[in-house]
Amino acid sequence: MLVIGVAGTELTAQERDWLQHDACAGVILFTRNFASKAQVTELSQAIREAASRPQLICVDQEGGRVQRFREGYSALPPLEGFDARFANDPQGALALAQEHAWLMASEIRATGIDLSFAPVVDLGRGNLAIGNRAFSADPHVVAQFTRAYVQGMHSAGMAATLKHFPGHGSVLEDTHFDDAVDPRPLDEIRALDLVPFVAGIEAKADAVMMAHVAYPAVAPEPAGYSKVWIEDILRKEMGFRGVVFSDDIGMAAAFSAGGIKARVDLHLDAGCDVVLVCHPELVEESLGAIKDRKLNTMALAGLLGRGPMGWDGLLADARYGNTRGRIEGLA
Repeated sequence: MLVIGVAGTELTAQERDWLQHDACAGVILFTRNFASKAQVTELSQAIREAASRPQLICVDQEGGRVQRFREGYSALPPLEGFDARFANDPQGALALAQEHAWLMASEIRATGIDLSFAPVVDLGRGNLAIGNRAFSADPHVVAQFTRAYVQGMHSAGMAATLKHFPGHGSVLEDTHFDDAVDPRPLDEIRALDLVPFVAGIEAKADAVMMAHVAYPAVAPEPAGYSKVWIEDILRKEMGFRGVVFSDDIGMAAAFSAGGIKARVDLHLDAGCDVVLVCHPELVEESLGAIKDRKLNTMALAGLLGRGPMGWDGLLADARYGNTRGRIEGLA
């Protein structure tokens, strides 16, 4: 199945047609889809009304430089800032991270959106794409923050997505623009980058997003379309039973798979449940690539947002004002 991107702040006729396609499982929104809190809430409702079955509406609202909705939303600090606080007050830092998660998820749920792809559990080791999106360079510290963040998201009625499996933080390249190769052996990756993922799975994280990084000592192809990483390690060895997302197949590091159909096929054949097609110009061909595939239409049901709370209810909640003040004060 596919989660697709749309072009603007309102749906076009073509995009409404896409939402009728059996293979379309949801929509991911970006800054290009945002004009105001009211507008994006209306867009979320329009997406649901245009589709013949429930759609998973998603966004990347991590905080820091990756925050798609800003005006009218809390100014969420990047995750990196929690590391210094952890050194002086571990429990206080973990409690603040949990509040960060609750605040982020509560605002997105109030907007009528199901899922923010969070948390980033990559290690903060200088990767150009990850940067200050990571909690820490220490895998055991990241593991503790991962548990806290998953719990905070769950308390707001939102599923949690661990990204980017099996760890994007220990290579330099930004996979939006370049291929990335991590030559380390599996034992080293297990001892470092996989530690937060183990913690997140134990905390009952609902989904995992794959990295477009190749680990040739483990498998020749990038992890997102590697049966070794998805089926053997993530599913069998680590016991993950949730939803597996590819990263965006429009990113440069996905080009190694070939054309659009090849990218879709390879990710699904390797065990991804959902392929992200964030660029609208790739959607038509991607939908065509799904033809004749057996679709698991129930795979995403567990990721739909839980609990009815619009903006009126959230703004009336004393916890919201108090938490927003504390989290914005961190910046």
